[in-house]
Amino acid sequence: MKRRNTSRTLIAIGIAVLFIGAFLLRSCAPEAPVPATPPEKPVQVAVPLFDPDSAYGHVAQQVAFGPRVPGSAAHRACADWLVATLKRHGADTVYEQKATVTAFNGQPVPLRNIIASWAPEKTERLLLMAHYDSRPFADRDDERTNEPILGANDGASGVAVWLEVARHIGEQEPALGIDIFFTDVEDMGAPSAGVMGARQDENNLDSWCLGARYWAKNPHVPDYRARFGILLDMVGSADAKFPREGISMRIAPQVVTKLWKAAADAGHGARFLSETKNYVGIDDHLVVFQGTGIPVADIIAWDESSGAFPATWHTHDDDLAHISKESLQAVGATVMRAVWTER
Repeated sequence: MKRRNTSRTLIAIGIAVLFIGAFLLRSCAPEAPVPATPPEKPVQVAVPLFDPDSAYGHVAQQVAFGPRVPGSAAHRACADWLVATLKRHGADTVYEQKATVTAFNGQPVPLRNIIASWAPEKTERLLLMAHYDSRPFADRDDERTNEPILGANDGASGVAVWLEVARHIGEQEPALGIDIFFTDVEDMGAPSAGVMGARQDENNLDSWCLGARYWAKNPHVPDYRARFGILLDMVGSADAKFPREGISMRIAPQVVTKLWKAAADAGHGARFLSETKNYVGIDDHLVVFQGTGIPVADIIAWDESSGAFPATWHTHDDDLAHISKESLQAVGATVMRAVWTER
């Protein structure tokens, strides 16, 4: 009996040792790796494709009205067409600001700003701008200096790009609310000395951008705010290049960064130059910023040969023959990417 109990004791001890050994082995073994959480994929945004042929057609239509000088029949016809086109592209509301402003020569000028809004209930908004009036004289030309110009590039090109954008907004709404603002009486600033009887001291910056100045004091909705704005001016010239415009770098550098990245992502980085150039004295973006605090960046062409604007600026050569679909495409694809990827 004593020997049998001893055997049973030894067996029990052996089993206990095996359990302890197994436990120790398990506790010393490395833990099974926890499955890694896959990184979040960036939100993929389907950016609509910009159609340069459509934009070019919008330039041609504006030019077909003739010079869009405020107060003229061509200007009225063009404004009516813009309102109808924006409504056709699904704008929830199209505002028309009608007033009278005073030109550089003291003469009253009829004003008709046009603002189209999509998703007006959204508080986060983008302001997309271009002027639609054209210069009432060719003060940079050697001939017919007192005659109005067609303004295919200086006026119609920026409007054309936004009209093509408007077409896509109606089909695929961006995340933010959109306001497209076609400013009036932008290009009726004091002419060069000797033209239209102007004296040198009349050539001042306050005589420009009268539509934007009026809107900044009288926005289409009270206390209007936008996250930022984009101004297009002279974006249709052949082989157009766009440096970082100096005023924009002072009032809206973060917007410039967004746009230039969008240009690179859209494959048009070669046209959007990295250097900053100070060649704009005044434009609607500065007027809006000064009046509302909204940061607005200006995409505006620069010409190396002139050291300033394209050679057609304020001449009779600013016609449809000097409009480039490739330039419209570069700017259009850039702003489309900026608008649709903003969250």
